[in-house]
Amino acid sequence: MIVLFTDFGADDIYVGQVKAALLKDLSSNRIIVDLLHSVPPFEVRAGAHLLAALQGRFPDGAVFLAVVDPGVGTARDAVILKADDK
Repeated sequence: MIVLFTDFGADDIYVGQVKAALLKDLSSNRIIVDLLHSVPPFEVRAGAHLLAALQGRFPDGAVFLAVVDPGVGTARDAVILKADDK
């Protein structure tokens, strides 16, 4: 299961582009869940709070693709986190 959590909003093409890329590169038995796409734009702390509050409702092994980007268009590295040995 891949859980999408972004500040993209639902009024443009970005969520669809992410889903298309995931579906192209993943096996067909993966479930993609849209958790939230209206995280306050660019607000990393608000996004962290919301994600922490919501993630516990998902099964072990769920992968969260979270994008809340205060530096849109700038060079930066991705962050990968494995939590609770799950």
